[in-house]
Amino acid sequence: MKLFSNTISTLENALNYSSTKQKVIAQNISNADTPNYKAKEVSFKSALDTAQQASMTAKRTDMRHFDFQGSSSAGITITTNNGTSYNNNGNNVDIDKEMADLATNQIYYNALTERISGKFQTLQSVIKGGK
Repeated sequence: MKLFSNTISTLENALNYSSTKQKVIAQNISNADTPNYKAKEVSFKSALDTAQQASMTAKRTDMRHFDFQGSSSAGITITTNNGTSYNNNGNNVDIDKEMADLATNQIYYNALTERISGKFQTLQSVIKGGK
C-alpha cells in the first residue's frame, strides 16, 4: 500500500519480520527439551543490506571502480545453528536467550503497531479535514 510515502509498506515489512521472529522463537522454546533439536534464528540484516544495495546507484568514473550490483529480492531468512550443543541430548536451545529475545521482539512489535496506527490516524484526520 503506497499512499504518500513508502513508510506504511516499510512498517508492514517490519511487522512481517517481527511476526516471523515470534514464530521462530516460539518454536525454539517449545522444542527446548527435544533431543537433537537445533535452534533457529531469523536474519533480517542481510535482507536489509541487499535492499539498500538495490536502491543505491553509483556512477563509475573509472573502469577500475567496482560496480554496485543489487538484487530486488530481499527477504527474511531463517537459519539453523548447527555448531553448538548446550545439553547432553544434542539440543542447543538456550532458554534464557530465547526468553530475552521474546521480550525484545514483543516491545519491537508493540512499537511498530503503535507507529502504523498513528499513521492511519493521521490519514483519517486528513480525510476528515482535520475535524
